Formats: sequence, C-alpha cells, structure tokens
Amino acid sequence: MGYGGGGSGGGGSGGSGGSGASGGSGYRRVGDDRTANIKVDNITSRDGKRGTDVDGIVEVNTTAHFIPPSGTTAERGSRGRGVFAGGFPGPTNAIQYVTIATLGNASDFGDLTSASRNVATAASSTRGIFAGGQTPGNSNVIQYIEIQSTGNAFDFGDLSIAKRNFMIGCCANNTRGLFAGGSPVPAETDKIEYVTMASKGNSSHFGVLTVPVRNGGTAASPTRAVFASGVGTPSFTNLIDYVTIATLGDAQDFGDATTSAEGKPGCGSSTRGIFGGGAAPGFLDTIDYITIATLGDAIDFGDLTQARQGPAAASSTLRGLFAGGTRTAPATNSNVIDYVTIATTGNASDFGDLSAEVTVPTGLSDSHGGLG
Repeated sequence: MGYGGGGSGGGGSGGSGGSGASGGSGYRRVGDDRTANIKVDNITSRDGKRGTDVDGIVEVNTTAHFIPPSGTTAERGSRGRGVFAGGFPGPTNAIQYVTIATLGNASDFGDLTSASRNVATAASSTRGIFAGGQTPGNSNVIQYIEIQSTGNAFDFGDLSIAKRNFMIGCCANNTRGLFAGGSPVPAETDKIEYVTMASKGNSSHFGVLTVPVRNGGTAASPTRAVFASGVGTPSFTNLIDYVTIATLGDAQDFGDATTSAEGKPGCGSSTRGIFGGGAAPGFLDTIDYITIATLGDAIDFGDLTQARQGPAAASSTLRGLFAGGTRTAPATNSNVIDYVTIATTGNASDFGDLSAEVTVPTGLSDSHGGLG
C-alpha cells in the first residue's frame, strides 16, 4: 500500500489526510493504475507509527527511483542452475538439475541424445555442452542444451576423435569451451580441443597438456582454465596445468595437487578452483583448492560427506556441488549431493539427492567461475 496526503481541499499530510473532495482519508492503493502521481513530503502507515506498507505490485518510475522487477526469478531469467547428466549404471541418458542457491533433490531436465558416461562439459550463461563419452564405445558426439529451459539435448557437432574419461568439470568462459585429455584407444591423450559455444560445429585444436592424462578435474576463471590430477602412463599424477582460454597454445605448469588421484572433478568461482573426492587408488573424501590467478600448489579445503570417486561437479560463484560417484565401504554408487561455500574452507554439507545412484555423471552450470 502507498499512503499519501489528502485531496485538493485538505490540508493534512501523511495518513490522516484532509477533507477535500477527492482526498477523503488520504489513503490510496497503487495497484493497476500505473499512471498514479502521488507527491508527499512524508509517508507513514495509516496509524502513523511506522513506515509505509507495500502490498501488491507497486511501480515507482521517477528520476529519483528505480523500477523493481516483477515476476519470479525464473521468469526474469536468473542464473544459478546446476545440471548433471549421464553416468553408470547404464550408461544412462538422464539429465537432472538443481537450483544451486537452495537445498533439495534434483529434478528431471530431459535426456541426452544418447546414453553416455565419462563425458566432458562446458557451459556459457545460457548453453550447456556435453562432449564425447562412453556409449558404451567411445563417442565423438557433441550435444547441447539450453540451461534455463528443460528438454532433451540437441546435436552440436563432433570432436576430432572419439574419446571418454576427460578432465572433468565445466571448463569454459562465456565464449569458448575446452575439452582436455581423455582416453582414446589404446592410451590417454594430451590433446586440448575447443568450441565456440554460441555457434554449432565441430571442435578445433587448442593445444596439448604437459602430459597425457585422463579422469582429472578442471576449473576456470573468465581468463584461465586449470587442469588438475588424473591418471596417465604409468600412474596417478598430481600435476596441475593451465591455459589462457582466449588464446591457443599448450598448457603450462601451475603447481601440484595435495594428492595424486583420479576421479576428482573440479568447479569454482572466478577466483578459486576446488577439486573433490577421487581415488588414489583408495577412495578419497578430500577437497583441495587453488587461487586460479596465481601459480602454486593446492591447499586442503575440507572433506566431502563421504569418500567417493567420480562425482559430478557444478558451481555458482558462491557455492560448489559434488553429486553422485562411487563410495567406499561397501563400494556402491551414490546419489548424494554435497555442497560447500567456495570462498571459505570447511567440510561439505548435505544438499539433497540425485534421482538415482550413479557414478561418473558429469556436471555443468550457467553461473560457474568462468562466467565471472
């Protein structure tokens, strides 16, 4: 409600109003009349004991005010959705989503074009991309979704070679998505490929990692992509590489992870990358973090709620999620979604559940650190 002074004949201001012809009590509701012109020196509630009450939709449009948006956050196109797809057993073609800022179980989004696991991902603020994977043979298919809608994936293009077991995480800025490492037959690759996400088409060569590797984790700021840990020939590695996303070229050494491990996906904010879980070869509950703009070794962040390898990761700039994976004691698949606050350190908390227990799904979001 808005409360103004009386009408043209009254002298009162505030809630009591005057007795003018159009004034009456001086109380006026601004509802569907978007041309209302209320000019007062002081606004209080009707009893004069507090400020004005606002009830319903009120539009303020003057040189001294802004117009608050109407509609729900979804109707206003807000960002903050995490998406998880594919995985094993199956593989499955299921796509699920959560709202990262809230807590709760995942909801159905749609289906991939084919059932897949060990897929690479990238995302802009509007489009999510899934590349390659195991179907059960290696795939070179790239597919995409529009993140703010729900529905099935569409064909985007092809990778240069069919492969699975990429460096896992949403590795992109708002323009370009990167896919690194993986397992073509018969060994790991050091290849980095990229796509321009607003268009459709086949991937192009970007450069190479410092060593051939698979099943590591990735994180990104708007300028830099980081690739951490994994397994290659002959064993697990703790190496962390980085590239500048807007350029082309080979990766350079960033530092070392706290452990040599595989199945440790990454996500993060625009300043910090986090990597959780993994196997070395025993299952891990540890979370590492790095400051993406600097070089140096990873630091302990905290622990997941359960030790597991191969979860999916997704994030906003505030919160990181780790979903699914294979847990230990006994070794079974998990449906658990954990979350952490990226800017702090500490153990993960329970967020909710996936719709099924699944390992090596893949994750992305429309608000990760690479988007600023």
